[in-house]
Amino acid sequence: MSLLVYNTITRKKEEFKSIYEGKVGMYVCGPTVYGFPHLGHAKSYVSFDIIYRYLTYLGYKVKYVQNITDVGHLVGDAESGEDKIERQAKLEEIDPVEIAYKYESIYFDSMEKLNVLKPTISCRATGHIIEIIDMIKTLIEKEYAYVTEEGNVYYNVHKFKKYGFLSNRTLDETLSGERIEIKDDKKNPEDFALWKKAENGHLMKWNSPWSIGYPGWHIECSVMSKKYLGDTFDIHGGGMDNIFPHHECEVAQSEAANNTSFVNYFIHNNLVTVNGQKMGKSLGNFITLPDLFKEYNPIVIRFYILLNHYRKPTDFNKESLEETNKIYTKLTETITKLRNEIKDDKKENTEEPEEIANLKNQFLNAMSDDFNTGLAISYIYEARNLINKELSGNKNKDILYSLNNFISECAEQILGLNFENNKNSKENELIEIINNIRNKFREQKNYEEADKIRDNLKNIGITLNDRK
Repeated sequence: MSLLVYNTITRKKEEFKSIYEGKVGMYVCGPTVYGFPHLGHAKSYVSFDIIYRYLTYLGYKVKYVQNITDVGHLVGDAESGEDKIERQAKLEEIDPVEIAYKYESIYFDSMEKLNVLKPTISCRATGHIIEIIDMIKTLIEKEYAYVTEEGNVYYNVHKFKKYGFLSNRTLDETLSGERIEIKDDKKNPEDFALWKKAENGHLMKWNSPWSIGYPGWHIECSVMSKKYLGDTFDIHGGGMDNIFPHHECEVAQSEAANNTSFVNYFIHNNLVTVNGQKMGKSLGNFITLPDLFKEYNPIVIRFYILLNHYRKPTDFNKESLEETNKIYTKLTETITKLRNEIKDDKKENTEEPEEIANLKNQFLNAMSDDFNTGLAISYIYEARNLINKELSGNKNKDILYSLNNFISECAEQILGLNFENNKNSKENELIEIINNIRNKFREQKNYEEADKIRDNLKNIGITLNDRK
């Protein structure tokens, strides 16, 4: 069974073949850490978590690199203006480094709640200033970049003949792009910044041969992907909004500097809407993950995202989320019943029933067709129906064991779902309140009442362990 991947470079599905047999190098653009993670982050990083998980399942040793942008990303993704992190630091009246650390921590906490695996390497732009300066020097020496009298360094896009191929744009079209802002010291309006001279009062700045300043947004990813994955690697990922200008500029920088192709497969996830509208603070529909997790189990949010193919947009609305929550709750109840049924039995080494083997093959075929999680989940539903049928009938332990293995391998290992900790945040809060009451009984040495609470919770599937 071959793995088919949609490649943005060719705009078609291709059979995946890694550069080195059994190994995959994957770089995914991480967040700019200046605010709370939101639904767009959930869509993107759950999508690439699935790719990471499935490649690993197929036997690849995956080196997954994800950056943290903690400098150089300007407001509006423009070529001039205020750094997003510096602006937030002024609003909160704290140091930019503190801002970056604060929101980076919240980002990783949110990803953990979504059961997103940590990347192999998480790297920060501010930790690679020396390498960034070195690559800019190389681009200047090769005459792909130029230094202005003001101390800025720009990439001359007219020197790179392929510029625009990834986003399918011509140079004329980039002139009207909302992300490109004309500056007086540029040779060409569409040229983009590699290094910016810091203005008075700018806190995040470093010495360079050209000025005291800071790097542009695009150069960091070219530098860090090269450092950790080499001049050419297998997969580069990100949201569709990264195609232009970010990934287009990365290709131009990397291929000019390294004299070789940059990446073999570009993979892009689609974006999210809220009630059919683009999500944005100005529209009043901007939803952060910490706020969303107050109402919904994060794994339900993950499940909701996986119901759609990663290349299709995901629309978040309360009605659909409520329905998904009900479906996931019923699915969890079925799997809990299954596991309670077999928990005290020893598994015999038996051959997998043909019906379940076929179900697994269908699941894997869906995943191997460009990570089609929506179709793959339909086979999880089929497994649920088989579980309910068997539990209400013969309760054949061999079949139940095989179904449990299917759920463990396909739903949990590959899709990253979690049927053990399925309570939403309000239920968790209620359990915490009950446990606090129990602890009061224990402090009063009223162990009889404390044990009653423990035993009653155990009867409904909640186990309290009195350990440190």
